[in-house]
Amino acid sequence: MIRLANEADVAPMLAIYAPYIEDTAITFDTTVPSLFDFNQKINKIQQEAPCLICEVDGAVVGYAYADAHRSKGAYKWTREVSVYIPKEYQAKKYGTALYYSLIDLLKCQRYRNVVAGITLPNIPSVSFHERFGFHQVGVYDNVGFKLGKSQRVGWWQLSLVDHMQPAEAIIPLDQVLKTEEGQKALKRGELRLMI
Repeated sequence: MIRLANEADVAPMLAIYAPYIEDTAITFDTTVPSLFDFNQKINKIQQEAPCLICEVDGAVVGYAYADAHRSKGAYKWTREVSVYIPKEYQAKKYGTALYYSLIDLLKCQRYRNVVAGITLPNIPSVSFHERFGFHQVGVYDNVGFKLGKSQRVGWWQLSLVDHMQPAEAIIPLDQVLKTEEGQKALKRGELRLMI
């Protein structure tokens, strides 16, 4: 099942995220946040865009969200996406399912662009994003320092609309989810798991 995250999901989501913080440079967080702080982050994201979980047999096996890219007003039509899956589930296509639902919901909300920052090298993540149509738009060299060395971040972008058209008002997520189109978008990832 793919659904919106709720407060009961925050602890399992943080348990998934913590090893990425402690053992990898995939995220530039360097300390595991408190459950309270992580809950605040998820709540803030979901005021504007989806934070989805994939649940199998009652267990959270991954999550994905679309955070704000930057705070200045003209960026509001662009969201920065992330997905986190425990290693033991990465071959199950749960990340793919989450992204299908996430991206479709963002389209329904009338967002225009999706970006992803990828710490390089990371061939699996680059391939994953390019399968969705993301293309590389730049690299920040030595922008972070983690695990004892400087880290590079590549940026990939996916356009969701024809950019010749003017931006439309973003539709709140709760309104989108009340529509048939929004419910189909939410369930699209689940359907992909059945293929």
